[in-house]
Amino acid sequence: MFENIRLAFQGIWSHKMRSFLTMLGIIIGIASIIAIVSTIKGTSEQIKEDLIGSGNNTVDIILKEGDNPYDAEFGGMNGNQQPPLLTKEQKEEVRKLENVKNATFFYSRSYTSSVYYKNTSFQGGKVFGIDENYLDTCDYTVLMGRGFVKKDYNNFSKVALVDTNAAENLFEGENPIGKTIEVGQEPFTVVGILKLKEDYMPKIENLAQYDEFHQEITGCVMIPNTSWPVAFKFDEPENVIIKADSTDNMSSAGKAAEDILNSGISDGQNSSGSTKIAYKADDVMERVKSLQKLSESTNQQLLWIASISLLVGGIGVMNIMLVSVTERTKEIGLKKAIGARKKTILAQFLTEASVLTSIGGLIGVISGIGLSKIVANVSGAPTAISLPAIVGSVVFSMLIGVIFGLLPSVKAANLNPIDALRSE
Repeated sequence: MFENIRLAFQGIWSHKMRSFLTMLGIIIGIASIIAIVSTIKGTSEQIKEDLIGSGNNTVDIILKEGDNPYDAEFGGMNGNQQPPLLTKEQKEEVRKLENVKNATFFYSRSYTSSVYYKNTSFQGGKVFGIDENYLDTCDYTVLMGRGFVKKDYNNFSKVALVDTNAAENLFEGENPIGKTIEVGQEPFTVVGILKLKEDYMPKIENLAQYDEFHQEITGCVMIPNTSWPVAFKFDEPENVIIKADSTDNMSSAGKAAEDILNSGISDGQNSSGSTKIAYKADDVMERVKSLQKLSESTNQQLLWIASISLLVGGIGVMNIMLVSVTERTKEIGLKKAIGARKKTILAQFLTEASVLTSIGGLIGVISGIGLSKIVANVSGAPTAISLPAIVGSVVFSMLIGVIFGLLPSVKAANLNPIDALRSE
């Protein structure tokens, strides 16, 4: 085997230009495949990162009326449905679920015209009435001042937290700590400024993506959930966020929590023909898989096109190996005359073809990695090098050598030694 490999390298080196031109089809094919696979993987990772964000494994479980979020401020679309209120037992069940590390139950409003600082209205952000688990579950940290303490919840204190975006938009450069804002015409004192532990900004390429993330950019104001009725005068249904123990368990944990939360909702709520209210987990992983599948199916066509060059390269290998057999007919005849068996001759030529295509495969891999970097820099398309694709490409190029080198090798092995020695 090692002798055959040595002879193969010797033959390739003695015909450098011919060998390189033979490998060119393999190099182009492998380089194209590596670049395309890297782009597919990079795009898939970008989709996943954009939807999941900074990777804190949180799942939003939103109270919806049909396909739309339930509007607590206006009592829902129908205005006459009694929204379900969660019980302590339901909340405990959610917290004890397998694969759930933490859970928070909070009030939320997106229409924030009821929040003012002096004459400045807080437009476009959100107001939350949060429990003691919210900051930990959603990975917030206190940047200045303090967070809420147990006393704030027990005493229905009128205190508030703002994130860095809300502080900039609402206070316009002033230090918010100690300032008084109006929430629902009630005065609340700002006691702290928050920021996410890992700041994350998705790649925004169109207006729809901008709209989706605009409220996060504008910011949010938070008050204790026990003080929510003080500002908004009545009980409202809560939304839920759970933190799964891993990204892979987000879907299953969200579905399990959704089932528990909906267990207290009667099917009779929509008996009058109105739209049913129910909790719905935002299955981010399903959206990731769907978009990744769409992206990959589009790029699969490019892979098939790139594979054609491998077929052309394989035909080139077969052609050059047939020429090599013709050139070395006397050498083959001499080897067979002194006792070389058919399988020895067959193995020698198969090894030479495999070594030729393997070298082409390695050069193609290096070229493909370089090509993917160039594509990323020129077009801005995300890329991610795939180790399985690299290993698979080298192995596949070796198989091309075996498959397309088989016919010339069989021809060499079946040569009659007498005819081979007499050939010119």
